[in-house]
Amino acid sequence: MFRGFATLNLYADDVTAARDWYARLFDTEAYYAYPPAPAAPAYVEFRIGDDGDEIGFIDRRYAPPGTGAPGGAVMHWHVDDLPGTVARLLEMGATEYQPVTEHGDGSGFTTASVVDPFGNVLGVMHNPHYLEVVGARAA
Repeated sequence: MFRGFATLNLYADDVTAARDWYARLFDTEAYYAYPPAPAAPAYVEFRIGDDGDEIGFIDRRYAPPGTGAPGGAVMHWHVDDLPGTVARLLEMGATEYQPVTEHGDGSGFTTASVVDPFGNVLGVMHNPHYLEVVGARAA
């Protein structure tokens, strides 16, 4: 049975640069690196968001064959300010993959995605269901 999101792994040719870029985006440092400093990391991991979700960056040399181009599944992170988040990502050097797009009947589901400087698709969205789940936990 699926119990919840555990870790999202993305790839980068330069894990150190990816770590530094995402530390700036997330406003927090990676909590784990392998191998440990002073060696250049082959893997780093952050815990972010309401649940401390894990996002890790793996040296691209360990990627399965055929994972070089952006595409495939896109995981969307809920953000409170979608236009502001997209603007910040673009200012930081990401490129637009999907523009801000409203889905459905005006109920607030809006998505966007960018390609980070390391070739990964990063989805962001405003998701009313996510807010309902978080609100129910707090009640």
